[in-house]
Amino acid sequence: MDKHVVVLVPLDTYDQPQVDEAVRTGLALLGGVERFVRPEEKVLLKPNLLARALPQKAITTHPAVFSAVARAIRETGCTHISYGDSPGNPTTTPDKAAEGSGITEAAGQFGLTKADFSSGSIVPFPDGRTARSFYLCNGVQQADALINVCKMKTHALERITGAVKNLYGCVTGVNKATGHALYPNSEVFADMLVDLNRCIAPRLHIMDGVVAMEGNGPTSGTPTPMNVLLFSDDPVALDAVFCALIHLAPTEVPTCVCGQQQGLGVMDAEKICVRTPAGEMTLAQAQAQFGRKDFDVYRGTLQKGLLFKLMPLLPFLQHRPKADPKKCVACGVCEEACPVPEKAVRSGNGQKAKYDYKKCIRCYCCQEMCPVKAIDVYRHPLTKLLSGR
Repeated sequence: MDKHVVVLVPLDTYDQPQVDEAVRTGLALLGGVERFVRPEEKVLLKPNLLARALPQKAITTHPAVFSAVARAIRETGCTHISYGDSPGNPTTTPDKAAEGSGITEAAGQFGLTKADFSSGSIVPFPDGRTARSFYLCNGVQQADALINVCKMKTHALERITGAVKNLYGCVTGVNKATGHALYPNSEVFADMLVDLNRCIAPRLHIMDGVVAMEGNGPTSGTPTPMNVLLFSDDPVALDAVFCALIHLAPTEVPTCVCGQQQGLGVMDAEKICVRTPAGEMTLAQAQAQFGRKDFDVYRGTLQKGLLFKLMPLLPFLQHRPKADPKKCVACGVCEEACPVPEKAVRSGNGQKAKYDYKKCIRCYCCQEMCPVKAIDVYRHPLTKLLSGR
């Protein structure tokens, strides 16, 4: 049986020469960058630029990793290289996000052009299981080959955001909220993300896990060293390795489960080979050598067998976003980010965030976009007790 290869290169610094060497090593172990792009093609580098944030906050792909990938692509003879992402924050433009995270400066060193991630059009995808079309940014549509340069982070809705989830930035900003409204729970949203990956078909996925984000991700969590770069042409296998490193079963991550079901990739340990500069190893061996049991990611679940008996209590037991009034600055970003037409949260003009949970669809866009880390996910203590964790 041919195994799906995920390359793991240990790296504990963002010092540029060392990052350059680590990226070269990772690509070589995967068969060389020439496997994925040709000199005459239009290549698009797609980092994670969720918000305008300094690199040390671990919200975005670090510019040192982005630079190293750009250098490697340029060295193959590619002359048509662009970059971009559509940030989720409604108050941030693609240009501001790229500038604030250091990506614009890094791109300028290699003469990369700015792709159009502000406008787009509907692209049909009749083969989709859940989504039959996507409103894709023009920059994505104009590229021949997309290289996904994602970030290792936690996520309130999907537990983690990695290779599969990062492609949502290919949908223009205003249409992201529509997507959350159309696909309002973790499973159906993951199914849509897998359809999106199949529609775009990225050539290569590279994950920046030198400093990851744990806790209240993907914007309000805590930077934490994981000291790895991951490379693969299989986004599901790459995310499964991420899961192994943080001691989280990929069967608990909807994007991994849906990804394997739809044939996007594999998450089963016996089907994955982890290749390192020191040799090949199993997923269990990689976990033992490079993993962290104490990584802060939500691991709980509400047992389905108890669901019927607990129906009267569900409104009280359901996870939900909750704002800390001491941290909230009444900026209104949460209300603007809410995809529900009637708005499940109100804020702004001096009014601190206030929720109407009857309208809330638990997409956590408000938590994801809050610029001051005032919103967390409230989980009732009973859900932990009932799940046996």
